[in-house]
Amino acid sequence: MNIVAVTACTAGIAHTYLVAEKLQKAAEELGHKIKVETQGSAGVENELTDEDINNADVVIYAHDIAVRGANRFAGKKIVDVPIGTAMKQPKSLIATIEKKLGK
Repeated sequence: MNIVAVTACTAGIAHTYLVAEKLQKAAEELGHKIKVETQGSAGVENELTDEDINNADVVIYAHDIAVRGANRFAGKKIVDVPIGTAMKQPKSLIATIEKKLGK
């Protein structure tokens, strides 16, 4: 499965980047490709390209604030979860998506 994700927390510091790392690790352990864009206090980092988005099977929003540029994902399957859910159970989140998409 090809995954893109956006992480964004209220402060835009620790959780934004911690969840990005956890999603990256979980996806790789489960055999999936992933690219994670962070929308933190330093602005947008690792910005998803049109090609990244077009090739994605699913988009994960792990956030507690509005995702900037959400219109880029129109027409894609989107899984929208609080950042805490992705932080506590990233592998379970991806496994659940995997089952629902049959990937």
